[in-house]
Amino acid sequence: MSSLSERMARLIVHGEHPYNAEPPLPRLRASYRTPAGDFYVRSHGDLPEIDAATWRLSVDGEGVGPLDLSLADLRARFPEATVTATMQCAGNRRADMRAVAPVSGDTWDAGAIGTADWTGVRLGDVLRAAGVTPGADLHVAFESHDVVEGRPYGVSIALAKALADETLLAFAMNGAPLLPEHGFPARAVVPGFAGVRSPKWLRRITVQDHPSTNPMQADDYKLFPPDVTAETADPAEGHTIETMPLNAAICEPPRGARLEAGETPVRGYAIAGDRAVVRVDVSGDGGRSWRQATLEHEAGAPFAWTFWEIVLDLPPGEHELAVRAWDSAGQTQPALLDDTWNFKGYLSASWHRVRVEVA
Repeated sequence: MSSLSERMARLIVHGEHPYNAEPPLPRLRASYRTPAGDFYVRSHGDLPEIDAATWRLSVDGEGVGPLDLSLADLRARFPEATVTATMQCAGNRRADMRAVAPVSGDTWDAGAIGTADWTGVRLGDVLRAAGVTPGADLHVAFESHDVVEGRPYGVSIALAKALADETLLAFAMNGAPLLPEHGFPARAVVPGFAGVRSPKWLRRITVQDHPSTNPMQADDYKLFPPDVTAETADPAEGHTIETMPLNAAICEPPRGARLEAGETPVRGYAIAGDRAVVRVDVSGDGGRSWRQATLEHEAGAPFAWTFWEIVLDLPPGEHELAVRAWDSAGQTQPALLDDTWNFKGYLSASWHRVRVEVA
């Protein structure tokens, strides 16, 4: 296995402490399943070093447990499950929003996303074994080994999502053990939700009658209107980000590319959270005219992205390529960055635009 430093060298690194990085977009688009070494990394604290032989996961809380599980216990006591799902940071495409006004956070391009085969056990199986009552109005809180501003990382999801078949406690990615930066030895995988709800390096799961009070849940990852600033934001008034919006991005050609006139392949991805992408429109003239792309989606993977591709005949000159997706509810993306701008730069989901020069 390559070293962490070798894997970092393959990525666009936004920060080393904490470590945050994304792949170049053409390489992201090269494979429907993103290799672990090319998968974006989002960390909020330093990467913890964990010995799998001594790792334990505790399960407790409202009417459940307690359970104390080793990695071997998870494998032996519960049936293995694999889910093909896309993981995406809520800040994906944040860099685009800077064209409107400054935003806080890492300046992600469109690469804070990836798709993998996640293998582990269903979180619902573990919770039922601990005695949870399905249908109760409860929340499942996660606590991790990484530390953020002096406190363990912590978030929560509703019990209904925790019991859904797609939600996993994963210990493998694309058939291999998780890499340290992706949550070794075990992490949550909550398909369709922002990556923040899929905590890595798990150590405790608690069933409770309220969402997590950890700052990561209570204060951060909130969506605010455009008139709210960092100084005026009240976390209690913000929308907690869970399900991700419809989005699409151009991966090839890259921004600023110099191309020869004529037929030009244009490729990218689209994603619709827990809905299907049914159409992708691509423009070579900034949205004045559109053509429909060919779609590639894997059957039986409702939480995975859709790849799209089209060939445009581009004459000489400067061109603004644009893409917009449509989902199974008949919804499409807003045209302008202004329509989704917020001071945290979350959920950047307007048309993705790429300027190229054709000789």
